[in-house]
Amino acid sequence: MTDIQPMSLPEVLLITPKKHGDERGFFSETYSKKALAAHGFDKDFVQDNHSMSTRRGILRGLHFQRPPHMQDKLVRVTRGAVYDVAVDIRAGSPTYGQWVGAELSDDNWRQLLIPAGFAHGFVALTPTVEFLYKVTDYYAPECEDGILWSDPDIGIDWPLPASRVVTNARDAAWPGIRDVEPLRA
Repeated sequence: MTDIQPMSLPEVLLITPKKHGDERGFFSETYSKKALAAHGFDKDFVQDNHSMSTRRGILRGLHFQRPPHMQDKLVRVTRGAVYDVAVDIRAGSPTYGQWVGAELSDDNWRQLLIPAGFAHGFVALTPTVEFLYKVTDYYAPECEDGILWSDPDIGIDWPLPASRVVTNARDAAWPGIRDVEPLRA
């Protein structure tokens, strides 16, 4: 049975699927629509994405899509470890600008369900990371947006110093949260 717990921002769910192992390896049910529906999430995933980071410190994010193509994400790591973060950017939310984070790894087998209305990012904690995520809407480049990962107004406590973070030009140039229009569903 899968363990599903709300985080301090209760819309974000920390999910730990059971792993059944023996000398041959393991079996795990990594997604159950029924289990998530019991926790209030009943949307359909339409696309799976897979990324690989090739060194410790690679940071991807903070990303989101604007309406009409907002995405809920179910994220997990199949190789290595990351620190994964969700930031509430919903207009009128009492937790606007607040963040939650969790380590996801191939060892702890945790996942995060990140609802639409949250920016998302992660940093690689190991030299190689394979990261998988399911989304509820298709990638729409015209709706893509982001927030600067190091924005002091959010104050994410990343587990690596900024000097050890490697990102691309796009992610380094996103504006701070004060310059981003909040999301309205």
